[in-house]
Amino acid sequence: MSAEIYIIQTTLPGSWIEAEVGAFSQLMLESGSACVQHSPLQSMYKWEGEIKSSQEWGLQLKVTKTQLEKVLSSLKENHPYEIPQIIHWLAEATPEYADWVHSA
Repeated sequence: MSAEIYIIQTTLPGSWIEAEVGAFSQLMLESGSACVQHSPLQSMYKWEGEIKSSQEWGLQLKVTKTQLEKVLSSLKENHPYEIPQIIHWLAEATPEYADWVHSA
């Protein structure tokens, strides 16, 4: 089995309580993610010509190549932001962790 997995990164509103983030994470698990980690973070960005700073929740999802498009589609469909940060990349994992991701 390949030791390759995909990591998807996004953010959610900092105004959400942990239960809302947990419910969104559950939806991502049901869509095909093997693991979803979330933590609070501070973001700085340009929006409509102004520099903004806000608290957000950062999410990192681990998925297989076969589940990638399904999870990305669900993420886009259910994300609360007008233009969400959705980035993903191929990552090399330990064989044991990659096996677990592929079996989840």
